[in-house]
Amino acid sequence: MTSTVPTAVHEAGEPAADRPPVTMFGPDFPYAYDDYLAHPAGLGSVPATEHGTEVAVIGGGLSGVVAAYELMKMGLRPVVYEADRIGGRLRTVGFDGCDEDLTAEMGAMRFPPSSTAFWHYADLVGLETEPFPNPLAPDTPSTVVDLKGESHYARTLEDLPEVFRQVMEAWNASLEGGARFSEMQQAIRERDAQRVREIWAELVEKLDHQTFYGFLCESPAFKSFRHREIFGQVGFGTGGWDTDFPNSILEILRVVYTGADDDHRGIVGGSQQLPLRLWEREPGKLVHWPQGTSLSSLHGGAPRPAVTRLHRTAGNRVTVTDASGDIRTYRAAVFTAQSWMLLSKIECDESLFPADHWTAIERTHYMQSSKLFVPVDRPFWKDPDPETGRDTMSMTLTDRMTRGTYLLDNGPDRPAVICLSYTWCDDSSKWLPLSAKERMDVMLASLREIYPKVDIRRHVIGNPVTVSWEAEPYFMGAFKANLPGHYRYQRRLFTHFVQDRLPEDRRGLFLAGDDISWTAGWAEGAVQTALNAVWGVMHHLGGSTDPSNPGPGDVYDTIAPVELPED
Repeated sequence: MTSTVPTAVHEAGEPAADRPPVTMFGPDFPYAYDDYLAHPAGLGSVPATEHGTEVAVIGGGLSGVVAAYELMKMGLRPVVYEADRIGGRLRTVGFDGCDEDLTAEMGAMRFPPSSTAFWHYADLVGLETEPFPNPLAPDTPSTVVDLKGESHYARTLEDLPEVFRQVMEAWNASLEGGARFSEMQQAIRERDAQRVREIWAELVEKLDHQTFYGFLCESPAFKSFRHREIFGQVGFGTGGWDTDFPNSILEILRVVYTGADDDHRGIVGGSQQLPLRLWEREPGKLVHWPQGTSLSSLHGGAPRPAVTRLHRTAGNRVTVTDASGDIRTYRAAVFTAQSWMLLSKIECDESLFPADHWTAIERTHYMQSSKLFVPVDRPFWKDPDPETGRDTMSMTLTDRMTRGTYLLDNGPDRPAVICLSYTWCDDSSKWLPLSAKERMDVMLASLREIYPKVDIRRHVIGNPVTVSWEAEPYFMGAFKANLPGHYRYQRRLFTHFVQDRLPEDRRGLFLAGDDISWTAGWAEGAVQTALNAVWGVMHHLGGSTDPSNPGPGDVYDTIAPVELPED
């Protein structure tokens, strides 16, 4: 269900349309990454004596490719290692035997306008976007909410029974009463960093121990179990959020404060185009390298293979061994893969990080997530039912096995795609042992209970494709989701890029990636932490930013994340 929390007036009498937009400006680290990227002075520079210096970038997902791209522009030589494929969880796949323009987004598939650093790069490489068909979104033809065997057809929220409005109002009231929602969003709109920090400091201290579900239970507006149950199944913005109920409420507040849960757009042709295009892109303005240089050309077309060992060697260097047996030593390295790789897939020296950082890595909590897609002959769901006049099938939220079903249209009478099921955590684990075909059979049987007159299988034109991120050997989960009490761990990981206070023998290796960020699960976090790591490498090698465009490390002391006591 789309959240419609009222937002405070920007200035007396000012129309809502004239207010500054909500962006992912904080709340933990209120730094304007979009302004940093847009500034004509650039992100900074390193001494000319460092030009051509190799920097290891471990992981070729969005964070790794962004970091490598910006390091290359500074005149450094990124050496990218990738165990699987460029893109990470920006993974777009096709269907065997079907048209090339039929694709499935196995990872990230919807992006909010508030992800302004992400959109900087999407615009840079010329990606085309379209509205994503979330439940009850303006561009979604219709939505069916199916709970406890009863289905409700709706084009807008007003079409649903009154209890759904009550649930929405209860959520809005909970955010206002328990999390100062309007005040925080207004501070984010105005980019008032000190106000953001002031409000967030109070809430972090108050709520770090609290689960999402506990937050709801403590709200007078959610005293009804029925309302909490419906909210868990249907949720807000992207659908049901009951799988997030055990997680820290701080994780949820980060999403709703910054508008990450609403007004999403999809990328025509697939999100993996972004890292692939950046990999091939030849920047118009770069230092040291000749015009026409790209990440691809620096790597002979392909990244180095998987990293198998990381250890420190004399002179505080980071030495990398890859799957081919090649051993290279670097003065600086950026690790962007999911941090659990450091515990399992990669042999690591304990000296890579301080002990409390290892603890934070070990405590990282990942969400499971599964998807199942099938190609179909056409968008048959738009056919009107001859008896009711309603769409034959709709975007569907349900408490059945499918949980979320999305209908992805490529135009009238053209082959289309259905995401039969998008599930999380326990719902994902329920069908982990099943093959793609077995999963399809289960999901079609589930949808048949909701649409008894619709023969979906008759329209299927190819084999299903599926993913369970918890079973992917180089991921072991979809993304980080902090549990109550994990704030201190997350702070250690996020702030690791500022290393002046670390012992000298623990410097030079920088963490990045969306699970290092405060907004895991959103591509914006991958971009922001990549930029943090770029600043860290630049600073480590004796470089600096232009005074007119200070980087995240330059202003760190004034906007550093709240530090909770540990004694």
